[in-house]
Amino acid sequence: MYQGDYRLVGNELSLFTRKLEAQLRFQRLPWRWHFKTQERTPELEARAGTHFIPLLETPDGWLIHDTIAIGPMLSQRYPEYAVLPEAPLQRASTFILEDFFNHWLGRSCVHSRWCYPDNVQWVGQRMAANMLLDRSIDEPLSPQEQEQFAGMGQMLYQGFGKNACEYNGVQAEQAEAVKADFALMLEALDQHFKHNDFLLGSHPCLADFALAGASKAHYITDPEPLSWLGKYRDMLVGYTERFYSDEPIEVGEWPADDQVPGTLTVILDYIQRSYLPFASANIAAGLAGEKYYEYDYGFGPTKARSQRRLNKVRLHIRDELKRLDAENHAGIVELYDSRGILQHYLQA
Repeated sequence: MYQGDYRLVGNELSLFTRKLEAQLRFQRLPWRWHFKTQERTPELEARAGTHFIPLLETPDGWLIHDTIAIGPMLSQRYPEYAVLPEAPLQRASTFILEDFFNHWLGRSCVHSRWCYPDNVQWVGQRMAANMLLDRSIDEPLSPQEQEQFAGMGQMLYQGFGKNACEYNGVQAEQAEAVKADFALMLEALDQHFKHNDFLLGSHPCLADFALAGASKAHYITDPEPLSWLGKYRDMLVGYTERFYSDEPIEVGEWPADDQVPGTLTVILDYIQRSYLPFASANIAAGLAGEKYYEYDYGFGPTKARSQRRLNKVRLHIRDELKRLDAENHAGIVELYDSRGILQHYLQA
């Protein structure tokens, strides 16, 4: 491997950019921001072949994307701070949890960001800092800059946010359902983190970065979702900020004997009642060539747009589970089969 810094290309209010930042920080890799500014966009997209963020420019000169692929690569490259366990149950849990946090949290992220005018205004000016001024959102805007970028939020809403909410079935009229489900997730996380530092115990895994990324980019930063946290605010802020501190995280070993925390079942129960109906219906519609689908995650029928990527990721996880012989692993079967989660990933 070449010596040098990694460059993280993206924006500070992006879930997946913050997800990758959390991993780079935890693994103690040399890195620096390279904001995807309006000026840099044409060259970056031509090199990477995608408009998605984040991108990671490696010391080798590669410009790569997709945190699902980047995460394991960095874990393998730097095994002294590996974030993908080798033990079968823990490894299977990491991939399943990462899939959940990657794809379910986006709903509450886009809803809370784009369905509330005051939040749209707040976000727009800070996105302008990254995209137009090439500087961090932590550097306050001057009064003149605030006036200059006063319409940025509404422009981004019309160009992106409005459609993102419709595609995910989380328009303004879904506010009650989104908030109620979000509260159930916070309750499950709180029960788990009362007894554990991270999802698998005392050592972060790939899934932790997905949760931390959503929290840092949205839940503890945007004014609207921050106001939803209530009694869970200290829990989520404390968990999240550990990943973004300049002080390296000191961690223990993976749990002995391929164990996972007992409280993980609370999160899995939540996944069973929320993410599983969503993912199953989404994938079925995509495979049938249907543009939209309906599902019910406990708050009545919700209409959303199908995403082919969801099945692509499921097949990736299926391959990983087959390598682990998951169907014949007692621990994996006990934890995931009765909830229908194992079947979801292993079906043809």
